[in-house]
Amino acid sequence: MIHQVLEKAMKKASSAHVVISQSEETPVVFQDDKLKSIKVEQSTDIELRVIVDGKEGSSSTSDPEDIDGLVERALEVAKFGNEVHFDFPEPQQAMDVKLYDDSLKSLTKKEMVDIGNEMLDIIKKYNPQIVFYSEITVGTEHLNFANSKGLDFSIDASIFGAGCFGLLVRGNDILEIGYGRHWRKRNLSVDHVKIANTVVDKFKLAERTAKIKSNEMPVIFTPEASDVLLLPLRGGFSGKNVLLGSSPLAGKLNSKIFDSSFTLTDNPLIDYAPESDKYDGEGVPHRINTLVENGIVKCFLYDLETAGRAGAKSTGNGLGCSMTNLIISEGDVEYSDMIKNISEGLLVDSVIGLGQSNVMNGEFSVNVNLGYKIEKGEIVGRVKDTMLAGNSYRALANIAAIGKEAVWSDSVKTPPIQIGKLSVIAGE
Repeated sequence: MIHQVLEKAMKKASSAHVVISQSEETPVVFQDDKLKSIKVEQSTDIELRVIVDGKEGSSSTSDPEDIDGLVERALEVAKFGNEVHFDFPEPQQAMDVKLYDDSLKSLTKKEMVDIGNEMLDIIKKYNPQIVFYSEITVGTEHLNFANSKGLDFSIDASIFGAGCFGLLVRGNDILEIGYGRHWRKRNLSVDHVKIANTVVDKFKLAERTAKIKSNEMPVIFTPEASDVLLLPLRGGFSGKNVLLGSSPLAGKLNSKIFDSSFTLTDNPLIDYAPESDKYDGEGVPHRINTLVENGIVKCFLYDLETAGRAGAKSTGNGLGCSMTNLIISEGDVEYSDMIKNISEGLLVDSVIGLGQSNVMNGEFSVNVNLGYKIEKGEIVGRVKDTMLAGNSYRALANIAAIGKEAVWSDSVKTPPIQIGKLSVIAGE
């Protein structure tokens, strides 16, 4: 089918690129303490990009019978498209990275239900008043790429995910705590027993509450809360935003912007990691990109079009100059020592409202969903009605400590990070 699409498009286009994605996913969902649903979801998506008279057009469809319409729409869009500064890539050898776990095919729906029930039992054993929710998912994806430059390859990838959260209502106190992991392989990275016990540990820490006063104070971010600091950087390192001048990092290449302890890498070549792959969506081989090294900005991320406009080369982050797996280098401070060294501070595990401030400039003002007061080197209780405000770029230039052990949270692997001071606003 992919060559049929390419052949039809090339009757009028000077260049064309086709991607066909076929996926199957089986989510097992628990809601309100019981099994809610087991589904098998299948989908096919066909995406076509064409270049006609130096302008780009694109179209997509989920109907394999709509090939003629797919091509006609892409060619029509190209009449009004933007002028391009690239051509689709010729075949290039990609690095080998493991993406598919064949053993997942033998995982039965009953076993997935058993996983959910085991997590349910662990939560209920701790506190039967907690209302349990969970999702366990197994999926596979088959991708076909082809373009008019001779690119022609396919990739198989798998995914396995498990997560649960609990809801506990005590009068006016509504506490919701969750934890989950997803990986391209079923291994210790997605240990459902550990996931459920982690939720229990978080509930235990939250049993007591503590009052906190508005002030500037040290703040520790757990890996689960890392996107408070990293979300602005996702846009800041985009070559497109740098080219447009909207990124605060524009013109700052090879400049020291962050604390010397901070090193950040975009790495899509980690076996079985959530955002790993051999090629990006444009057929460019993935590679490891060091974004920050010892506080110094080392590179920006480019897709084909942005690289062409900037006079650079694609970094394998198309379309959209987007990040893959983000890795923050480990520091030299034990997590327990990080807490012991704080006389008064805040430990943040999750927030609400991220992304509603001026994200591009690094600003954040968020409600702390799950956070704990640190007093005289100890966690003394969960804080309520508390906000956190600051700027990611300034915060990451004011790192007080980075933990020794990095763990995964979604597609980010990071140790806990302590910021010297941030503004904590307590409710009445």
